[in-house]
Amino acid sequence: MKIKLFITTLIMSCLITMNTPTQAEAPTPGSATDPVITRSYFEQNTLSEAKVKELIASALKASAGGSQPSGSNGGTGTGTTPAAMTVVQLKAGQTLYAGAGAEFIVRSGKVIAVSSDENGIPDVTGGKDIAAGTEIATNHLLIFPRDGRGIKPAPKNTADIFVMVRGSYLLLNEDGSTATP
Repeated sequence: MKIKLFITTLIMSCLITMNTPTQAEAPTPGSATDPVITRSYFEQNTLSEAKVKELIASALKASAGGSQPSGSNGGTGTGTTPAAMTVVQLKAGQTLYAGAGAEFIVRSGKVIAVSSDENGIPDVTGGKDIAAGTEIATNHLLIFPRDGRGIKPAPKNTADIFVMVRGSYLLLNEDGSTATP
């Protein structure tokens, strides 16, 4: 009888402790884990839609005035006008390298991704990262965040390859010489 009473009391005390909220579950207002801020601080330190538009416009103005690397081609915009697309024909043995921020759309032919490091190429249309050596689908928008990445004809390609390019690029022959587009 005493043992049953002891076990019942032990079980009840365990249940009560398990249902009691701890201090970790309810942070103290104004502490480091739950800071209290004023409305003016919040308004001064958050980005409004107008601030975002202003930042984008100033970044576009700054990039429009930038210079392109030597030996590269492509459009440069003025103000907020986007750079024009250039059509480049890629021939067997050539590699088309993108400048930082350039965009490619492969219109025809079969090409594979090229990268000087382990990072791939963002395929915006497909919503994935394309690793080096992977075939790229036609009509997909590729954005190149850094130099050193590009595309080249797939080994079994027999079709003409045409690529729409926005931004700076470098077209190299198989021997490393610069090709004329």
